[in-house]
Amino acid sequence: MTTPPRRPRLRSPRYCQGIRAAPWSRCTTPAPSLGGGLGATMAPNHLSVREMREDEKPLVLEMLKAGVKDTENRVALHALTRPPALLLLAAASSGLRFILASFALALLLPVFLAVAAVKLGLRVRWGSLPPPGGLGGPWVAVRGSGDVCGVLALAPGANLGDGARVTRLSVSRWHRRRGVGRRLLAFAEARARAWSGSVGEPRARLVVPVAVAAWGVSGLLEACGYQAEGGWGCMGYMLVREFSKDL
Repeated sequence: MTTPPRRPRLRSPRYCQGIRAAPWSRCTTPAPSLGGGLGATMAPNHLSVREMREDEKPLVLEMLKAGVKDTENRVALHALTRPPALLLLAAASSGLRFILASFALALLLPVFLAVAAVKLGLRVRWGSLPPPGGLGGPWVAVRGSGDVCGVLALAPGANLGDGARVTRLSVSRWHRRRGVGRRLLAFAEARARAWSGSVGEPRARLVVPVAVAAWGVSGLLEACGYQAEGGWGCMGYMLVREFSKDL
């Protein structure tokens, strides 16, 4: 009696990983993730902080401008939707209706000018590199051999006892949520602590200003032990909060 030939066993796609398959096959090996995924934290030995080189200045400037663009629209929306701002915009529109023949133009022109003023103020304040101060820098976070992924600048406080202030802190959008901000913040604390001891400051302290729309940065600072202590704004409404921590 002749034994019938055995039929080939069909494997499920989940058992086929690692087998070289045709391009049209459903059996594909997943591509490895870079650094454990987009949201994974970089290993400490892959990320270092050093002073910015002169040839890196254009890249750092673009990083700062991109960071301001991420928040300026939300800050403008927050500022212009406060009741005093809405009242002023309405009064300006009513006045312009007697000068301009177009009702739509009288309505939109004050809003456009106010948004432009807020954006210009943020870009002037945070979108440029400050001159080197007593704490050195600007500093850059570097991944691997030379991939700049963050920037930090520090300055002494206005008065004795104010400690140090973070004047610039920005992370490239391609490297966010990977531990770069925490690494820069830890470096800023160490730098402020060393500077306070060298100049005879009564206490080591670091102040970080944060726009009201930057919720992610505020959460990071609160998780690192910082406390909100005030800020500055317009017409009684806060636009920038200041977080501080005794080191």
